[in-house]
Amino acid sequence: MPAAPRAYQLCTRTVMDTTDPDIWFDEAGVSSHALFYDEHQAPAVEAAQSGALQPELDALVATIKAAGAGKPYDCIIGISGGVDSTFLAMRAVELGLRPLTVHFDSGWNSELAVGNIANLVEKLGLDLYTDVVDWREMRDLQLSFFKASVANCDIPTDHAFASVAFDQAKKYGVKYILSGHNLVSESVLPTAWGYDAGDARHVKGIQRRFGSVPLKTYPTLSKVKRHVYYEIMNGISSIALLNLMPYDYREAKTAITEKLGWRDYGGKHYESVFTRYFQGYYLPTKFGFDKRRAHLSSLILSGQITRDEALERLETSDYPASLREQDHAFIAKKLGVTTTELEALYAQPPVDHLEYPYDRFVWPITSTLLRFAARATKPFRR
Repeated sequence: MPAAPRAYQLCTRTVMDTTDPDIWFDEAGVSSHALFYDEHQAPAVEAAQSGALQPELDALVATIKAAGAGKPYDCIIGISGGVDSTFLAMRAVELGLRPLTVHFDSGWNSELAVGNIANLVEKLGLDLYTDVVDWREMRDLQLSFFKASVANCDIPTDHAFASVAFDQAKKYGVKYILSGHNLVSESVLPTAWGYDAGDARHVKGIQRRFGSVPLKTYPTLSKVKRHVYYEIMNGISSIALLNLMPYDYREAKTAITEKLGWRDYGGKHYESVFTRYFQGYYLPTKFGFDKRRAHLSSLILSGQITRDEALERLETSDYPASLREQDHAFIAKKLGVTTTELEALYAQPPVDHLEYPYDRFVWPITSTLLRFAARATKPFRR
């Protein structure tokens, strides 16, 4: 007999709810995400926010400078035009680092993102390397992910970004890639809502199953190449620099607006037309996942906003229906299908990512450890 549907429940500290199938709650209604944050992430965030990690930051910056001495650049920063990567680039320059900024042009950049990136490199006096994808390959790969009916259809862009960054680091002998990932705004991200964008076997497997164009130039990065060739053999490390310094999301927006002429997109990661559509329409409509809950919950846990503020934001939409309709028509046209054909793809039943080829050694271990760690914070479940 099928199990009864799970009763809806909302975390009493964050805005995460049972749209995450793996979430659980303690006796006070506090979610596993908040409990995991308290035990594993809060100490690091509090230390960074208080400035206690300044000596560690100073030592790392000195190490990066020494490793890059005599080279054109001492670090690589992947920039998308979003808040995190823009603020990271600005702070890196203020710290005296000499980054090469890299960008993967997946064909989905908004005009606003193009302008923000141009302002960043001009005002900071940085060099920019842009990898422009072969659109035939990218279009076919993007369609393959829709046909696969999986949750994380943004993998084609995210995967290539990492590949480009490591490739440029190797080219210039750079040992450090600075990542915009941060615990302030990205500590919460349910495993069940997506899949590891770094799994090249998964990307290639879905393309073989549903695609018609071979991936000859699209940049892929296998786990072995990343962890063995780049990291072990070439000594390249990816560092989340923002986790070592005070980082206030709202203040960061103000700073990059005033100093770099940055303009807001209205939502996290909305610098990409595709990501805006993917997070604002595809995920909520097809899977019931609202990524705003994860972002807002991260900000609540790090003390940047209150739970009431987050609940108020969730009552409104940052993706107006008129813009959604515009994006829907634009994406269908760019992918070479009709809007009706695109909607037919969305109507297919959801499929778990693990139904397709994946790295059977890395991903299962990683996801299992993440889930075990979350559940281990409190044995009581309901």
